[in-house]
Amino acid sequence: MNTAVMPSSLALLQSFLAFDFGQKRTGVAYASRLLGKAQPQGTVNASGDARWPLIAKHIERWQPDALVVGVPYHPDGAAHENTAQAKKFARQLQGRFALPVFEVDERYSTTEAKSGGAVDVDAASACVILDQFLRNLTP
Repeated sequence: MNTAVMPSSLALLQSFLAFDFGQKRTGVAYASRLLGKAQPQGTVNASGDARWPLIAKHIERWQPDALVVGVPYHPDGAAHENTAQAKKFARQLQGRFALPVFEVDERYSTTEAKSGGAVDVDAASACVILDQFLRNLTP
């Protein structure tokens, strides 16, 4: 959804909260440009409307300038059912919290998190997503 943030405005965004969306579990990670590396913030174990108050607590705690959502695709780049659900989640985040929301292709984030020995795979996947986003930011 790469919201309409002008490149000069993007430089003003300093802190980010990322989500590895799932129907029942959503991993959360935080990073700032100063930190330069995402830190896991646990997993929201809720679905549907029950997840929103838990997500709101993370946003209230970290006060991010923008949000990042991992969007899954098939290895060949084709969309699938979870792609549409993650994009809907990103739109809902933007609507509920009035923050810029950026989408990141999250192919293989879970595989990378597992290969790193993550205990909380969902939060570790959110870190992978956020680290990828940070690498692609212009200084």
